[in-house]
Amino acid sequence: MRRVTPALALCTLLAAALPSQAADQLAHRDSYGTKATYEAGQNARTYQRPPTGFSPVFTENVSWHGSRSATDGEDGDLILGLWNKAEAAGQLTRKGKEFGPKVRALQAEMARIGYGNLSARGKQEIQDTAVRLADRLPALFTSIARNGEKIDVVSSGQGRAVDSGNLFAAALGDSDPDLKPLIGATRTDKDLLYFHKAAGGAAYRDYIANDKRLADTLESITDQPKTHRAARSVLLRLFRASFVDQLSGADQVAAARAVHNLYAIAPAMAEESPNGKGWGMERYISHSDASWFGYLSDAEDFYEKGPGFSDSDITYRMAGVLLDDFFGQIEAKKAGTSDLGAELRFTHAEEIIPLAALMGLPGSTKAAKPGKPYTYADNPWRGANVAPLASNIQWDVYRKGSRYLVRMLYNEKETAFKAACRPVSKGSRFYDLNELERCFGRG
Repeated sequence: MRRVTPALALCTLLAAALPSQAADQLAHRDSYGTKATYEAGQNARTYQRPPTGFSPVFTENVSWHGSRSATDGEDGDLILGLWNKAEAAGQLTRKGKEFGPKVRALQAEMARIGYGNLSARGKQEIQDTAVRLADRLPALFTSIARNGEKIDVVSSGQGRAVDSGNLFAAALGDSDPDLKPLIGATRTDKDLLYFHKAAGGAAYRDYIANDKRLADTLESITDQPKTHRAARSVLLRLFRASFVDQLSGADQVAAARAVHNLYAIAPAMAEESPNGKGWGMERYISHSDASWFGYLSDAEDFYEKGPGFSDSDITYRMAGVLLDDFFGQIEAKKAGTSDLGAELRFTHAEEIIPLAALMGLPGSTKAAKPGKPYTYADNPWRGANVAPLASNIQWDVYRKGSRYLVRMLYNEKETAFKAACRPVSKGSRFYDLNELERCFGRG
């Protein structure tokens, strides 16, 4: 018998443990950019039922790994270097005196778990997502166990993605012991799930390294008077004005961005804080300044990974290999050439964000016109919504006779396919497979 484990969204757990910080993070979520922590987008009790007679026969996903530590200690080292000089010169503010020891403690915890590795929260995000998957599709997983179908787990091969795949698989197996022998060891497919660094990403890498329009656009967005005002405002919370005045404008911006980066990564490391309730980094940067630096971070991700310029698809064209695999898995299931009941993929922001743009997912449909830079005022793209840590895209497949329907979940929220695709009925989240193949131009 299948044992159903109740799924409780991690954001609810955190809100109960630290209501003021959880509420603050939710209210200012955009300021964290793609380092925002994960929240399931919909209560499972509100999902639409499939049309009469259709039963689930397959599910597949792609997931960004869970919340992690910073990938290196550069930001902490930079700001602590300034902090040590200011302390020696008696140039710290009251908040500044608190800040240095807190950064040291945060860095020590990130070093302890390993830079770039999953945090305790990240591990829980992935495990909870697996449990909710099992809870959403009990009939499918019962059928998989009864028929001995396989569950394939594949990752980019990078440590945190491998770990996410392993944790997800273990949690899924714990939901029903009969599934455990059917779940394969996490395998690596770099071409599929690390395509920005594989052969298919060569043109993209040239764009990032050498495209003058990209460099000029990002410089014009960053090098604004507002950036310099915000940078000075951030530093004046920590250091006396006479100390800040000694820094060049570029150094002020670099230091302020380091503060913002520490602020942005801190929620991912909440359980590693001394009291397990968070680091309180919001004390050291105002909401308005955090929002501005969050926008600058979003602008970089928008042009380097997302919709980008309206006259180019260089940032997301390479995600076609992943979209092809989504269709290919279902087509093999329909043809009877696949023995899989589930395909589970684990990857990175560099894959999730382009795939969202290629698919035309909500928030990723609008590119920026050349000469008219991306702003929050005229574009809905937000990193915290498009690709928070542990973000995921899932297709559930239902069958009735020879007909196959697909439902998409985006961060566990039922989501319509792009406007060119027609659902089975108005307002439905279910799409005929043939219709999806037509509207995505698959023959």
